[in-house]
Amino acid sequence: LLGTSITISSNHWMTAWTGLEINTLAIIPLISKSHHPRAVEAAIKYFLVQAAASAMVLFSSMTNAWQTGQWDITQLTHPTSCLLLTTAIAMKLGLVPFHFWFPEVLQGSSLLTSLLLSTLMKFPPITILFLTSHSLNPHLLALMAISSAALGGWMGLNQTQTRKILAFSSISHLGWMTIIILYNPQLTLLTFYVYSITTAAIFLTLNTTKTLNLSTLMTSWTKTPTLNATLMLTLLSLAGLPPLAGFMPKWFIIQELTKQEMTPAALAMALLSLLGLFFYLRLAYYSTITLPPNPANHMKQWSINSPTSPTIATLASLSTLLLPLSPMVLASI
Repeated sequence: LLGTSITISSNHWMTAWTGLEINTLAIIPLISKSHHPRAVEAAIKYFLVQAAASAMVLFSSMTNAWQTGQWDITQLTHPTSCLLLTTAIAMKLGLVPFHFWFPEVLQGSSLLTSLLLSTLMKFPPITILFLTSHSLNPHLLALMAISSAALGGWMGLNQTQTRKILAFSSISHLGWMTIIILYNPQLTLLTFYVYSITTAAIFLTLNTTKTLNLSTLMTSWTKTPTLNATLMLTLLSLAGLPPLAGFMPKWFIIQELTKQEMTPAALAMALLSLLGLFFYLRLAYYSTITLPPNPANHMKQWSINSPTSPTIATLASLSTLLLPLSPMVLASI
């Protein structure tokens, strides 16, 4: 929280870099706390990637300061610095082609740490992207965004681990956030907020039912039928289906891209979101509609008597019911 606060409130490159470093060092013990070899491997991968990206942020800002005498984040004007910063932020966020670390790190972490990595840890780099968006290369950003949406969709199709599916879902959503940042940065933040609320609801639900892969998801309906029904709606919201809140940012982004005469990009993003829809539908189908095969390979799971936590209830309600507020949201951005 401290690292995020420092980065999002700073206007000098050194303080923003300090915040990013505090964030990286704070999350590493959380990733590796289970002492499982997979968790330690994930922590090392995360550290190496984030350290390289932070060094690149520092190098980019120093090059800019050397050439222009400016340390202000919004005054990034040197072309080499802009290119270096785009690369560094793409590495921090896990945008294609710097996405390889993200699914592996999520798979090695616990569900709650994965939630932090997917939402809160993405906020500082998105803030830096927001502040410097006017000086970045539009063609490069559009290419990375469409590639992220494509790869996030394709790679998620054959996954059976819920954390990896959500990692590729995150990469795909980052594509939506990146493509619009030059034309309407407020829409990027709106997409990030809706994505964060929905993902938090999904991760907390999976954590309650202790679901790590699709085969356990099939048997979890006996434990928490109501929660599973809500999970289905939340997953469909993340896919961006119309009556649910997840449709709102995608609708606004496609509208804005069309206004900017970027109809081919809007069409590509809309078609690529169908790939994601397939694996969200598969998750939704497993969570509520399938019955496990009769010779069960799992221990019988009985209903959990404890009530659903108010946090999950609030987040799930927000992630499914916010669409009627879209005129108010549109007026405010």
